[in-house]
Amino acid sequence: MRTAPSRPPGKLGIALRAADRERLKKMAYGHRTEHRLRMRAQVVLHAARGHSNARIARATGLHLDTVRCWRGRFAEHGLGALADRERSGRPPSFTALQVTEAKALACRLPAETGVPLARWSCPELAAELSVRGITGPVSASTVRRWLRDDALKPWQHRSWIFITDPGFRAKTQRVLDLYARTWRGVPLGEDEYVISADEKTSIQARCRCHPTLAPGQARAMRVNHTYGRGGALAYLAAYDTHAAKVFGRTEPTTGIDPFMHLVAQVIAQEPYVSAKRVFWIVDNGSSQRGKKAADRLSAAFPNAVMVHTPVHASWLNQVEIYFSVVQRKVVTPNDFTDLTQVGDRLRAFEDRYNATAQPFQWKFTTSDLDDLLARLDQHTADRHEESSAAPGA
Repeated sequence: MRTAPSRPPGKLGIALRAADRERLKKMAYGHRTEHRLRMRAQVVLHAARGHSNARIARATGLHLDTVRCWRGRFAEHGLGALADRERSGRPPSFTALQVTEAKALACRLPAETGVPLARWSCPELAAELSVRGITGPVSASTVRRWLRDDALKPWQHRSWIFITDPGFRAKTQRVLDLYARTWRGVPLGEDEYVISADEKTSIQARCRCHPTLAPGQARAMRVNHTYGRGGALAYLAAYDTHAAKVFGRTEPTTGIDPFMHLVAQVIAQEPYVSAKRVFWIVDNGSSQRGKKAADRLSAAFPNAVMVHTPVHASWLNQVEIYFSVVQRKVVTPNDFTDLTQVGDRLRAFEDRYNATAQPFQWKFTTSDLDDLLARLDQHTADRHEESSAAPGA
């Protein structure tokens, strides 16, 4: 009686479907595949070619038992068996209540808890949790992981200014309407333009005591820390918000006359000289403040209309975005021989910017304004309730 030939030891047969073969190839040779999955896929592909476990181990550099394990798993359960099995893991060292109390402490100002710190860091929080008996010894990395779950970063801070202008909403509404090419509910005509203007003060010429070194391989540009002062100038700019065109000039200082020179520079050109109206959005600087400045502008240029942003709301003025570009691309790091070089660089950058500029994608709308004011009202009401509920209030 003849018996079926037995399979050679260490050689479990693998038959692949075309779809599985393609997926295994992507796993085995993909640049973004984890190393462990890549090696398991290679084991299966070798096995599908009829290679023995010993040969696969030599080809992949894996241990023979590892090859035997993954070959067997795939033969029994298919492609899904190449993933890691679920592990129970080590039981948590800290309870959910402890983690919650740690987050609650992070959400309080250190001074309110009697700790003489301006803000929390993860090491300081870890130490304070142990001192208060909330947890036992805990590492800063563990505290950082807890805070990361809720995107808490108590070591960071941002400054802000509370709204004090009683006409904030009305003034903001006017500016936002102009950005949307509307004035007092009426769409602007094609011969009406919106200009955003402001001044960037005290741009210095810092003459470095040693030449700046250009960047090289594995080396950033190097700027000498020591410098001589070559004076400072003011940079005034007017930005056409819909044509994305900048008109700038440098002056020894800011003031009424330098600002009026800027306006004259713009209004003297087409299409502004023959425009029906040119709206000038400005902040509340000393050279543009109040009704007196608006009357002075309209008296000198009859088609010019001055529109003020609210007090402490220069972020509504789009030219500030252009100034931030100038700060990053032209002024920093500051390395100029004299003020003439500063002025030449600024004018050259204007030409470069105007050649390719697109209007800013302004996304703050009147709906966002209403949401902002509603949140501020709620914040004010909450703070009032807290003050009323405080002992001795």
